[in-house]
Parts: sequence; C-alpha cells; structure tokens
Amino acid sequence: MDLVLLGPPGAGKGTQAERLVERYSWPQISTGDMFREALGKGTPLGLEAKGYMDTGKLVPDDVVERMVAERLSRDDCRDGFILDGFPRSVHQAEALDSYLEGRGRAIELVVNIAVDEDLLVERLTARRMCRDCGDIHNLVFTPPKVAEQCDSCGGELYQRGDDKEETVRARLEVYKSQTEPVIGYFEPSGKLVTVDGAEKPDEVFKNVVDAIEHVGP
Repeated sequence: MDLVLLGPPGAGKGTQAERLVERYSWPQISTGDMFREALGKGTPLGLEAKGYMDTGKLVPDDVVERMVAERLSRDDCRDGFILDGFPRSVHQAEALDSYLEGRGRAIELVVNIAVDEDLLVERLTARRMCRDCGDIHNLVFTPPKVAEQCDSCGGELYQRGDDKEETVRARLEVYKSQTEPVIGYFEPSGKLVTVDGAEKPDEVFKNVVDAIEHVGP
C-alpha cells in the first residue's frame, strides 16, 4: 500500500510508522532521514539542500520533491511505502500525485493523526535528550528511572531549544498555515481517515491498522 501519515509535530507519526514497518514491511520514508542520508553521502541533491540550510533558508519544495521522488524510485518501495512528514504543503501533495500517476500508482490511504494543540505542547515540551548517547526520553510517556538521567547510559538529560514551549507553539503555527491545508487537499478523494492521536499509542495503532485493513493492503 502507498500510504501517507499526516499530523502535527508530536502527534506520534514516527512511532506509528515504525510499528507499521514491523507489521507490513513497507519502508518508512521520512524527509528527515532522507536529508541526513543525502547530506552524509554528499549527493548532488544533498549538497543543494545544504546550501539553503547553511544560510538558514527553508529547502524549496522542488528540491524536497526531487529527493522524495528519488527515494520512492528504489526497489524497496516497489510493493508500498509509508510517507512520514511528506507532503508538507499542497504543492508537495500535487507533485506527489503527479509523480505516482506517471508510474501507474496512487496514494491509497491518508491517515491524519489529530491531536489537540495543548496536548501537543505538553508532549513536545516533555521531551528530553541525552547529552552523551542521544537517546530521547519523554517525561509523560517514557520518564527516566532516575530524574534527569538517561536510562541507557546514565548521561545527563536536557531539553533541546526546539522543544521549549515558545518554539513548539511557533512550529505548530507553521504546521497550521503550511501543512494543515494538505488535509483539505486529500479530503475530496475519499482516501482520508482521521484517527484520534490523544489515545494511547496501542489504541492509535489499532485504529490505523483498522483503516489499512479496510482498504486492503
């Protein structure tokens, strides 16, 4: 199945995508992972993206779209994929549909994980990262056994700058203005299903799987 996971930062898209990979063996396509891979390998697209990032500019849609197209062309996506974090704009959604149509494919299901803004802020500001090993804890979902100390290596836990409330709310405003319209783009297709992301992760996963099985992987 060619599947898109939508939802604001903190909705749990990454967690659900990882569980779907385990269940169905479709690759998880994350724009963040793609950028890191392209930058690490020094690919032409990676270097082009780096040029924008180094100057503090957003990577233009066409660069992101070309990167996604390259990733979707790989053999492991032949039988399906899970897009996590893409498309982030209506332009990207249109480009995705056009790319797939040109290959005789189409997005079969769009799962929107909806969560109230105040709960998102609570979740995101509760994240803590280990200074030594980089493991992430969450004071709400996965609190450390010892306060301010990483369960994996004992290193000091800290709050990243982009997890502070002011920054989190700014990220959510960007999501509402740029990415939320993607929900409206997919809605007329009849392929959009919204699940309650405020539920526990196991319940969210059950509802996502139910939506997939209803369509038929």
